[in-house]
Amino acid sequence: MRLEVTRKSDLAVRALQTLAVSPERLKGPALAEAVGSTAGYLSQVMTPLVRAGWVSSDPGPTGGYALAADLSGVSVLEVIEAVEGPTDTGRCVLKSRPCNLVGTCAMHAPWSQARGELLSRLATTMIAGLPPASD
Repeated sequence: MRLEVTRKSDLAVRALQTLAVSPERLKGPALAEAVGSTAGYLSQVMTPLVRAGWVSSDPGPTGGYALAADLSGVSVLEVIEAVEGPTDTGRCVLKSRPCNLVGTCAMHAPWSQARGELLSRLATTMIAGLPPASD
């Protein structure tokens, strides 16, 4: 029952928000500076966003990153899973074994309920509706 949010997810959301208000393509270094990262690290974050079709990436002197999707249809959960991987690995929250209904740990029921509520909220929160990030 993995649910992990790292700096990569935060940078992905910030990058999408920045591209949404940019009138032109942004080069990697300019986008990295805008979101508070390095160009090398940001490229690792951008790859899944390009793969998902939310961002276009064109190389060369006139290239850069540009928004390729309407962010009102992209949820926070979708971005987290694109960047971090699946949130449900089928593993027990307490023990390093598959989680199932037979021989469950004491945390199974409350964790499953809380996790479901959190994932539901993240799935219904669209990137376009988020306020701009501030440090």
